[in-house]
Amino acid sequence: MTPISPLFTRLLALTVKEFLALFRDKRSRIVVIVPPLIQLLVFGYAASFDLHRIDYAVLDRDGGAAARELLARFEGAPSFAFAGHLNHPDAIGAHIDRRAVRLVIQIPPRFSADLSGGRTASVQILVDGRNSNSAQVVRNDVVRILADFNRDWASAQGLPGLPTRLVIRAWYNPNLESRWFFVSGLVGLLTLVVTMMVTALSVAREREQGTFDQLLMTPLRPAEILIGKALPGVLIGVVQASLVMTIAVFWFEIPLTGDLRALYSGVLLFALAAVGIGLMISALAATLQQALLGAFLFMVPAVILSGFATPIDNMPAAVQALTLIDPLRYYLVILRGVFLEGAGFGQVWPQLWPLALIALFTLGAAGWLFRHRRY
Repeated sequence: MTPISPLFTRLLALTVKEFLALFRDKRSRIVVIVPPLIQLLVFGYAASFDLHRIDYAVLDRDGGAAARELLARFEGAPSFAFAGHLNHPDAIGAHIDRRAVRLVIQIPPRFSADLSGGRTASVQILVDGRNSNSAQVVRNDVVRILADFNRDWASAQGLPGLPTRLVIRAWYNPNLESRWFFVSGLVGLLTLVVTMMVTALSVAREREQGTFDQLLMTPLRPAEILIGKALPGVLIGVVQASLVMTIAVFWFEIPLTGDLRALYSGVLLFALAAVGIGLMISALAATLQQALLGAFLFMVPAVILSGFATPIDNMPAAVQALTLIDPLRYYLVILRGVFLEGAGFGQVWPQLWPLALIALFTLGAAGWLFRHRRY
């Protein structure tokens, strides 16, 4: 029997010692087990590029048999959900603007007559292009349904060509440029990362260095300490957002068509909310390592739940409710609204007031922790 080498014995003993030290500490056990489970659940339920429900409206200006047959195929498709008939083309913009539907099917007046006469007829599809990924999925599903309709109609009528021609128009992103969607969202993501890391490490770093207790002994009141800790993070967040937006507009040529005052109101409120969350994490963490893990634990689910890459309305109802406390969700709507839609204060106000509430709550909670938490 081959004897165990002394080196292997020493390494085994050190490994066992590290495992015992890791799992003996309650906080270490939580860090090892809880964050991966939380992120697995968030990714599993929220990160999906599939569209299980595509709400659509119909502007049928024909009403003939062919139009009814085509629309019946959309009604029978499991992923399409009929949202209602429109009576006038002016109603299309309002439905897409408020995200009531993802697309509008517009059938021209002589659609059935042209098909019955052996002529090519057009169908116009108006798609919400703000989320280029979702718009591409919608377009592919529409093309598939129309291809089936063309094949069946041509076979039944004995026509050699394609009877129906599809005209697709994407609102707010005519060419469905994925860069427009992702780069405008990156403004929010990078602002969150920089602001959170600056503030989440602030108090924890001073606590490890032993200077935070000295700061509490100064004549500064907790509110003044909170403001002093928050201001650098807010200023860094605003400058970072401005720099990224400048690069997005002048280098990547992303259109910025909305009100800059509305945009910077969102930037400031989001920076305050992110700073509040970062200070809460920093006040709760006993070490710099815990602050880093806490920031990471918050940022990854926050990005997934924000709608940065996958649509929120495609998530389960419980997960959608969870997104309501995610400040990045509201910030991304403001960014994409001002960049792509030309939004002003009236359009972004439904996103500004939740951001203000989150900022007030997180900053207030951070201030309370500074006064009452004992280390």
